Amino acid sequence: MMNAASPTVIEESKHKFEEILNAKRLLDVHVSVTVRPLTPEEAIGSPQRQDFPIIEGKERVIEADVLGAKGHAFTDSPRNFSGTMRDVLELPLTTNQNRGVFIAVLNAMLRHLEEIEGTVHCKNEDPEKCAKEIAGFVWEKRSGVKVGLIGLNPAIAEALISTFGEENVTVSDLNRDNVGKKKYGVTIVDGRDETDTLIERSDFVVITGTTLVNGTFDAIMQAIGKLGKDYLVYGVTGSGVCHLQGLNRMCPYGRDR
Repeated sequence: MMNAASPTVIEESKHKFEEILNAKRLLDVHVSVTVRPLTPEEAIGSPQRQDFPIIEGKERVIEADVLGAKGHAFTDSPRNFSGTMRDVLELPLTTNQNRGVFIAVLNAMLRHLEEIEGTVHCKNEDPEKCAKEIAGFVWEKRSGVKVGLIGLNPAIAEALISTFGEENVTVSDLNRDNVGKKKYGVTIVDGRDETDTLIERSDFVVITGTTLVNGTFDAIMQAIGKLGKDYLVYGVTGSGVCHLQGLNRMCPYGRDR
């Protein structure tokens, strides 16, 4: 368990972000920040497959607009927000809603400052191509190993299972509609109490950036570090935090607008 006094990864990122804003003299400048939930079509376009969580209504993408730069974050608790950068930094990062807003704004501002790229979700058939590239990357890095996927992204799950085999892939999810069901030959395990087991049995762990929003990321990374597992965070949500914290991330088709 984490020490109660230890800052979380997102809190550490917030501190680093505040230092950047101070150095750029953006904290005391009135910067208008707007955040809004996107429709599934706005966020992901019209992919051929229709089983992505955002299309099924289990998650939404929120979009922050900061000085014309856009940043996305996946969340199960979307909200509208309008305010200054100081308002964003004053949000307590204790709820999915506030963490989602902070991460979307962080991604947008770091994109505006040209510190990161690809902070907008890919569309149409790009998620399928992304899944194949992620599976290929893991195979090239650690071929023939056991892989864990934290967060059921159907395209990535299917690509990993196709590449590594059903017996070598474990998939967890928090959506109770998925837990216990077989997808692409693999039974989905409950991310609430079986994540440690998934990490133990895996040589390489692929993690959705949404874990930063739902508050499970730190426990996951703590277990990965303790067991010495290799890992990769995927998706636009984690772009800013992974950049600030030096974490492994892959998002080959993230867009800038």
